[in-house]
Amino acid sequence: MTDLASLRISYTRDSLRRTALHSEPLIQFQGWFAEAQQAELPEPYALSLATADASGRPSVRTVLLRGADERGLTFYTNFGSHKGRDLAANPQAELLFYWAELERQVRAYGSIARVPEAQADDYFHVRPRESQLAAHASDPQSAPIENRGALEAKFAALHERFPEGEPVPRPDFWGGYRVAVQEWEFWQGRPNRMHDRFRYTRQDAGWVTERLMP
Repeated sequence: MTDLASLRISYTRDSLRRTALHSEPLIQFQGWFAEAQQAELPEPYALSLATADASGRPSVRTVLLRGADERGLTFYTNFGSHKGRDLAANPQAELLFYWAELERQVRAYGSIARVPEAQADDYFHVRPRESQLAAHASDPQSAPIENRGALEAKFAALHERFPEGEPVPRPDFWGGYRVAVQEWEFWQGRPNRMHDRFRYTRQDAGWVTERLMP
């Protein structure tokens, strides 16, 4: 195996100054996200979602951002999945976006709640039909299954149950979560590990911004 201790790169692409930060972290995030899209990064909307169960055991996995506004950051999943069970027991989460090509990272922490059912319905029905069927097929998500064939048989049965041309209903075990962000952190890689880091912390109706040690 390669000597992992010798692997490193120097981050030289950009810097982040307080004077360049927007006073509103959501607008700062939207600006960085737009730059990631303009750079044609693969799935810049992919994020790592960290949760913990009632005992404090952490879990992390990749999900897709499907909304970002003043109310918070939104993603969708199966409520009975591992993450869904964690969030039912401990309704808080941290999200991590890592855009390696731009040498940037964004963290967002906050409390979490389900989105309204009407919003979940709207999003479910703009998904590709095969993805709608897969939401049904993968229940109970995160549970053991005998083999791949059993999963594919379940998927095929759903094609028969909901023939082409008929709407696929959103299952009641599937919907969205919104993180009401209470803390943001923006990281820009710099040479010699002297990175730029800024944290926004919610305070009353506004935000306190601090530079952090790298």
